Amino acid sequence: MSTVLISGASIAGPALAFWLRRRGFDVTVVERAQTLRGGGYPIDIRGTALGVVERMGLLPRLRESHVDTHRITFLNADGSQAASLRPESVSGGDGSDLEVRRGDLAEILFDTVRDDVEFLFEDSIVTMNDHPGGVDVTFRSGRQRTFDHVVGADGLHSVVRGLTFGQEEQFHRYLGYCFAGFTLPNHLGLKHEAVIWNEPGRAAALYAVGDSDTVHGFLPFIRAEAPFGAFHDPQAQRDLVASAFAGDGWEVPTMVEAMRAADDLFFDTVSQIRLPRWSSGRVALVGDAAYAPSFLTGQGSSLALVGAYVLAGHLAAAADHTTAFEAYEREIRPFIEANQGLVAEGDAALFPATAEALAARNAALRERATLPAEAGRPEHSALALPEFGSLSA
Repeated sequence: MSTVLISGASIAGPALAFWLRRRGFDVTVVERAQTLRGGGYPIDIRGTALGVVERMGLLPRLRESHVDTHRITFLNADGSQAASLRPESVSGGDGSDLEVRRGDLAEILFDTVRDDVEFLFEDSIVTMNDHPGGVDVTFRSGRQRTFDHVVGADGLHSVVRGLTFGQEEQFHRYLGYCFAGFTLPNHLGLKHEAVIWNEPGRAAALYAVGDSDTVHGFLPFIRAEAPFGAFHDPQAQRDLVASAFAGDGWEVPTMVEAMRAADDLFFDTVSQIRLPRWSSGRVALVGDAAYAPSFLTGQGSSLALVGAYVLAGHLAAAADHTTAFEAYEREIRPFIEANQGLVAEGDAALFPATAEALAARNAALRERATLPAEAGRPEHSALALPEFGSLSA
């Protein structure tokens, strides 16, 4: 039985583990966090990815976790209402998309594999030696093991990608925004709704999933250069966000204070990963580690789910890993690139960079127009899922 080590236990990792295990592989997943990360901002599952979760048998559970947002309200800088409308008027969706909290999707995926996949939490890969007989791996814990294949499903700042292809900066396409996500008390009593406050170049959003006593806070802002030095420094991240929103009104000071104290802060850039290839030897990449599209596309989790399905299928069907990895890339690279192409630098319709663009957006919202950069696109469903034959029990 071939052995596969997957780095990352968020979305792409457990999804890949699901398909590999059902195709007869012995799978281990290593995750640097102490446990599965819960909570998190809402994410979308749409287009081709809906077919993947249907084949996984997860549609009923995901529908139960669907975020039923009734209204999105946009505010001016002084807190007055600029527009309020149904979510479909903003997303341009056809009603088939699923929106769930990232943590709920991660938990559902984990539940499908927890009993037949080995998980190594609070650990990570330190070195890899790829040779004809396998990949020798040394972990931060000191353990050493050899696997037939290693797959990096460890996100935008992938350790596996760094060890295999080099420093992130050469593949990182920064789109001009940073953001912080966290939870905070629902002191406004929001229910089934999102409220978005704007100034040119920055926004503050409160997202109420159901009628919970907590809400998801979201603080995106424009920054000229990606803060690579802050990616592994939580205090620097908090200081950067606080500086960007210093002096702002509405609920922003309360949100910044909550951000500073949050134990679930998620900070990152709005960026894409553009690699000339997604594998080298016995090592491959999937999801954001290989082809992050950025949250502006709304396709990060969907592409991760599709990529995991296709990679596992070809790895099981091919005579060798080289053929499998080439087929995986050939199958989905046009689909990935089409979705990455949905946005460009500074292209965030919900977070306009200038006063003129903000006024134009608000006018479009008042007319219930669909925002072009956020609208449902044929790219979301551009790939027909391949068939890979029967599965193991």
